[in-house]
Amino acid sequence: MHVLEMVDISKEFPGVKALDHVSFKVRQGEIHALCGENGAGKSTLMKVLSGLYPAGTHSGDIVIGGEKKEFHRITDAEQAGIAIIHQELALVKEMTVGENIFLGTEPCKHKVIQWDELYHNASLWLKKVGLNISPEVKIGNLGIGQQQLVEIAKALSKHTKILILDEPTAALTESEVSILMGILNQLRSEGVSCVYISHKMPEVFALADSITILRDGRTVATLDRKDTNDDEVVSLMVGRELTERYPRVEHTPGDIVLKVSNYNVWHPEQRQQRVIKDINFTLQKGEILGIAGLMGAGRTELVSSLFGAYGGKAEGLVQIDGETVRIRSVAEAIKAGMALVSEDRKRQGLVMGMDVKRNTTLATLGKVSKLGIINENEEIKWGRRYVQDLMTKTASLETLVGTLSGGNQQKVVIGKWLMSDPKILIMDEPTRGIDVGAKYEIYNLMNRLVEQGVAIIMISSELPEVLGMSDRILVMCEGEFVRELDWREATQENIMVAATGGK
Repeated sequence: MHVLEMVDISKEFPGVKALDHVSFKVRQGEIHALCGENGAGKSTLMKVLSGLYPAGTHSGDIVIGGEKKEFHRITDAEQAGIAIIHQELALVKEMTVGENIFLGTEPCKHKVIQWDELYHNASLWLKKVGLNISPEVKIGNLGIGQQQLVEIAKALSKHTKILILDEPTAALTESEVSILMGILNQLRSEGVSCVYISHKMPEVFALADSITILRDGRTVATLDRKDTNDDEVVSLMVGRELTERYPRVEHTPGDIVLKVSNYNVWHPEQRQQRVIKDINFTLQKGEILGIAGLMGAGRTELVSSLFGAYGGKAEGLVQIDGETVRIRSVAEAIKAGMALVSEDRKRQGLVMGMDVKRNTTLATLGKVSKLGIINENEEIKWGRRYVQDLMTKTASLETLVGTLSGGNQQKVVIGKWLMSDPKILIMDEPTRGIDVGAKYEIYNLMNRLVEQGVAIIMISSELPEVLGMSDRILVMCEGEFVRELDWREATQENIMVAATGGK
């Protein structure tokens, strides 16, 4: 029996047809994966289903349990048994876990909240999702993985029949991912249906019963997971064969552009704590240097410190093109020829309420201004150049960056830094949260930049990406480089052995 049917759903924004007669069905007690490139329409479709885009702003039918429904607000969808957990968690950090679970549905008697009942019920829902914490703890004191489980507890407390998860594992560790998978399998056995949006093929194939693929706002196919494989799903997502997921090109590195010697960094708040310990490495012109390691190994602290953006005390010798430099700010790093595509594009890479062209020119305003006054024609010229060069999908240069898909946001960040003509481009998790098609385009761009003589440092938690794109790999463990590997000798096994402190 189909518990959910979405039939011929269409949705338009100014200049963009986001959904074009999309249809898909979910059975009771099924985990149904929704796959597609960024901008394919997955999140838009789920916002229609959850009432975030109200009836009247789109066409087509939503059928729940055989009955046609119209959702004018989120609460209408919740009353029909639908709950959505967004990639950006919607929890109030200053409130307790219990207050968050029952926010808007607090148990009341004579208009007075019954706190004992609220916290008792909250503890029952926390047990349901395997969280052994007090419901009176503040949300802000929990890690992202625990917050994700609180969101699920909150959804289940509303007696959800259909649970939508949008990229639920983007910020989770491997152990947190396995806990989440266990909970979703348990919910499936209890008859809860789940719509699971993810770019991560191993997760999709470990969890899903069936897979619907969207491309350019249309339904391409719905497949039984047992009858397909990740290569078929990927080629349906991008509309072309990706014969090589990682387009390796033989690079010929040139002179040393960056030399770092006896480099140490201390934590900005816990000043006795050394987070980077006696680091030594070189970077050559026209190479991709991969940095691998587990979360917390110190990779981001190292590169943000070199870029003048960390805040903690740093000591050691840094040379660019043979000249000693002292970089104490981001402005000095840009002047020295460095650029950093940070791991958190939304907080550190972009101004989400600003348009595409303004974000593109943000790091190099001197190129588009005179005597402190911005020349808008110059801004348009540069903005258009990088939108075209990087094939960024945007309705116009005036489109707010916050409305773009993750892959297109990443292209705007990269365009911003390319405008500064860097000698050294640091890319921290450059493809996090973006789809396979956009990843492929970014890998090709990296190869083009290296051919032009740019030196790239790439940090990635995805070992296939490190192996597929790097010329050399440095493995980091507890603030130190513990092994250097040529790409020909590197394997997932020897990287992980080194990253976990093994010999």
